[in-house]
Amino acid sequence: MRGAEPHVSFGCVESGNGGHYTQRVRLYVGTSGFAYKEWKGKFYPEKISPREMLHFYSARFNAVEINSTFYRMPNRVLLEGWAAQVPEDFVFALKAPRTITHDKRLTDVERETEQFLTITSVLGRKLGPVLFQFPATFRYEFSRLEEFVGLLSGRRAAFEFRHGAWLNRETFDLLRSRGCVFCITDREQGTTPDMIWKAGWGYLRLRQTYYCDLDLSAWRSKIASQEWESAYVFFKHEPEALGPKMSASFRQMR
Repeated sequence: MRGAEPHVSFGCVESGNGGHYTQRVRLYVGTSGFAYKEWKGKFYPEKISPREMLHFYSARFNAVEINSTFYRMPNRVLLEGWAAQVPEDFVFALKAPRTITHDKRLTDVERETEQFLTITSVLGRKLGPVLFQFPATFRYEFSRLEEFVGLLSGRRAAFEFRHGAWLNRETFDLLRSRGCVFCITDREQGTTPDMIWKAGWGYLRLRQTYYCDLDLSAWRSKIASQEWESAYVFFKHEPEALGPKMSASFRQMR
């Protein structure tokens, strides 16, 4: 269902900027990325400098999904600088490097995985889940995944599989036993199997270009009905800055 563009405020949230709650579920909401110059004059002030963007963003949302870590291993100094700019209960969800997910496809990735986990640990309590996103050509091989999740040392992680063979009970049970989840991605094609909603927490990537208030309310209700302790919800980046608008509207709903 689609409707007219919602008119929402980008005003600062209440002091503390903590996670919002939907009955039992603590919500972390934001967009995929934040450093977009095309958002100037739409979300950011027209004359904002790039170094001021994260501080401005984190006064309005309590989470962000970082995509740049997919293309290159993160820099410890950069992460420490980010952490210093945001409130104490703001979290960074980081996409795992493509070396792990696309190039080596979980094979012989002990060194890269340890390096990534060690560097990102500098975020401390501001470290959110890691997103492992795989290509559609990554076919089902349970033993490979089973060996890999053993490398995560209890790190909270979401797995976005784009080959349908991974969406089965065996994979679900393995991820749940390690505190990990399937990433729930809202796309035009297909539906999300009910099994995936039975995890202990949720990670959702809402990828449509636009959601009206009824769409957002439906997602909010769906999340509120889960037996999750927390949910991380990220809207797609668009040049028109609709992602921040929809994130703000979603956070303001009750």
